[in-house]
Amino acid sequence: MTAYRSLKVALLGAGSVGSQVARLLLEHGDELAARAGAGIELVGIGVRDLDAPRDVPLPRELLTTDLARLAASADVVVELLGGIEPARTLVLDALNAGADVVTANKALVAAHGPELFDAAERVGGQLAFEAAVGGAIPIIRPLEASLAGDRITRVMGIVNGTTNYILDLMHREGATMESALAEATRLGYAEADPTADVEGFDAASKATILASLAFHTVVPVDQVHREGITGITDAVVQQAERDGRVVKLLAICERISGPDGDRVSARVHPALIPGDHPLAAVHEAKNAIFVTAEAAGDLMFYGAGAGGPETASAVLGDLISIARRHVIGGPGVAVSSHANLPIASFDEVLTRYQLRLSVADRPGVLAAVATILGTHEVSIESIEQQVAQGATASLVVGTHAALEGRLRQVVDALRTHEDVVDVEHVIRIEAQA
Repeated sequence: MTAYRSLKVALLGAGSVGSQVARLLLEHGDELAARAGAGIELVGIGVRDLDAPRDVPLPRELLTTDLARLAASADVVVELLGGIEPARTLVLDALNAGADVVTANKALVAAHGPELFDAAERVGGQLAFEAAVGGAIPIIRPLEASLAGDRITRVMGIVNGTTNYILDLMHREGATMESALAEATRLGYAEADPTADVEGFDAASKATILASLAFHTVVPVDQVHREGITGITDAVVQQAERDGRVVKLLAICERISGPDGDRVSARVHPALIPGDHPLAAVHEAKNAIFVTAEAAGDLMFYGAGAGGPETASAVLGDLISIARRHVIGGPGVAVSSHANLPIASFDEVLTRYQLRLSVADRPGVLAAVATILGTHEVSIESIEQQVAQGATASLVVGTHAALEGRLRQVVDALRTHEDVVDVEHVIRIEAQA
């Protein structure tokens, strides 16, 4: 195929993903050009340190530390730096100068998406970010395009490979949280500082993006309820297995219908899911996203959620799509936020709890616990009393669905009740299949 023109591509960042993108562009440039209908010329690779060790040997003549100048010379800027700055400034400057941008930077899109999308729309450009959620999994384009004619009601998924690896190791090998995290670090799944993963910040950024796309509404990251996995103990995992369940860190985005219209909720937290749920079979560092739409029904997207070559695949997919638009002509496709639905308070979310309580082993305690739940309009689905130890016994209480605010009031009341020695664990239950 004869190339229509040559597109100049500037690559910002040469880490595990960036170095793989560079390798594929250099090794398969002709094949990619044939798919795009345009030549794709890698004009430079912006790095912070010219001599830093890299996964792939890169031509020295392509490396530069002048990222702003490099970006200004390109038709398409591929931003793989991570973090907010200088990525935000470089991306904005590139868009305002008329370049298109491909990014895998979920933190940037989550925190500054509306600003970046507005900049792209003003100049008729394109900001593509398939690799920002789910690594190699195609999920952004299906939400933007394939399901654009449907009404999505729920998106639930495992969007952080590090935490999935840790929880999976706890289930399958009986590892402790500490030993599983150490193994995840040794294998390169977890960073030296794993806070973004284990405290749910990474997943919350992705939930922001998914909710905004699914419900055509800007969902700020600070309105995503976030809990990490550091409170998941061996006892929680063992109880889950006795009940035929699995613990997963889930990102859950929902359309909540009410008498005053629809609202949007986005949350990230550990949850129990049935052992036969499709997400329960997602092992190691894989990701999977379960989408429910009114017409299409249930859809599941599964695959590698991270990794240099895997994420590079999604980046190059966006690059080819942008190159084709340059061949055909016309403005980039804007991200839709036309619905502008209100964001629901987390207290308004319907959910279920499992509570494990250490209580005084004497008559009337079970009735007292039931009374506390009933007072706050939370009904009991199941209750199990386990073997007493000394003067205490263990109760495992499962609730029916109730408002999150009421369930939290139940937990607060139990913590202060004279018959409750300890609230050993509180975990939500997600049973939708």
